[in-house]
Amino acid sequence: MMPTPTTLQLLAAALFAVALVHTFATGFFERLAHRQPAHAGLWHLLGEVEVVFGFWALVLVLAMAGLDGGGAAVQYLESRNFTEPLFVFAIMVVAGTRPILHYAALSVRRLAQLIPLPTEPVLVFLLLSLVPLLGSFITEPAAMTLAALMLRDTVFTAGASRRLRYAVLGVLFVNVSIGGTLTPYAAPPVLMVAGPWGWDLHFMLQTFGAKAAVAVVVNALAVTLIFGREIRSLGSAPAEVGEPIPLTVLAVHLLFLVGVVVFAHHPVVFIGLLLFFLGFTTAYARYQQPLILREALLVAFFLGGLVVLGGQQQWWLQPVLMQMDATSVYYGAAALTAITDNAALTYLGSLVQGLSDEFKVALVAGAVTGGGLTVIANAPNPAGAAILRGRFEDGAISPLGLLLAALPPTLVAIAAFRLL
Repeated sequence: MMPTPTTLQLLAAALFAVALVHTFATGFFERLAHRQPAHAGLWHLLGEVEVVFGFWALVLVLAMAGLDGGGAAVQYLESRNFTEPLFVFAIMVVAGTRPILHYAALSVRRLAQLIPLPTEPVLVFLLLSLVPLLGSFITEPAAMTLAALMLRDTVFTAGASRRLRYAVLGVLFVNVSIGGTLTPYAAPPVLMVAGPWGWDLHFMLQTFGAKAAVAVVVNALAVTLIFGREIRSLGSAPAEVGEPIPLTVLAVHLLFLVGVVVFAHHPVVFIGLLLFFLGFTTAYARYQQPLILREALLVAFFLGGLVVLGGQQQWWLQPVLMQMDATSVYYGAAALTAITDNAALTYLGSLVQGLSDEFKVALVAGAVTGGGLTVIANAPNPAGAAILRGRFEDGAISPLGLLLAALPPTLVAIAAFRLL
């Protein structure tokens, strides 16, 4: 039975609903900026999808201060766990640097050249399959950042059709969401429950590994075959310009990347590493391109807002989940993930005692299955959206376009998790 909500909880649920509507209306604010140039700055700000949840989280905190006092608002903020937004910020900045991208692109391209098929379609296939599966080891946000940055220069070019861009985006988001389930630490929804439920590497490989890998490969292969002719017509990515990167510089970058991943659950450590890393990139600026600090900060702001707003949604989310059996919770979690972060769903599940093993697996499988349907469904999605949205019309990704594009690969994931 659903508990009687407080005034603050009702307000938080209403603001969460408004924020969801706002994510679908960012294009409206961009058009408004052109019609009202005097306030274009404000409308452009509200037209940034990464700003949406942070903005409405601010409204919630101000309302909380008005209802319960400033001390209560500060206490609530301090009770939230912002490790995930901070980690995504750090990993985006480190993984998005020129040496890391150069090494990753060179490795994937050389692997593509070993396969006796046209290089460009094979390269796209590897970026949509190998890199998302690699996310199980380097974390999903790192995999999303690397894949999105490399796809930006190979697929999301001026000559690419709208259908191709959305199809690749949908597969990328779905594959990153399910591709991180081979280990217990890489996918945010798995990370939330692995400790409390005792899920180790063996359990993840046995329960999710083969199913996720099959779905990832099928999705990547399908989009590559369907759009193979267009991908070949786009040609190769432009040659990199800039000073050659010494192996020592690359090695230092890789060490920082590994350090951030290893200490992903310790923000004091990985933020310290990030600060040292910023100093290193400044000292060796000639080997760098501009760091993606703006994109990373916007994504962190988005996720931070989701943490603040999502913390007040337990009163209605948990009863909805607990009324389902294992089969319905799988599909329910996949659907609910489209309107809330999938890690929030599994976190709520981890708080409930007495769940069957079948229910636990179904909840997590459903959460990762629906992780590509919207920008807010999975924590790494805003990172990919921030990198790629400039290659779409009006510099914005259509929520409906993404939803429709992500449905086919999501259905493949459903078939893999339910039938295999």
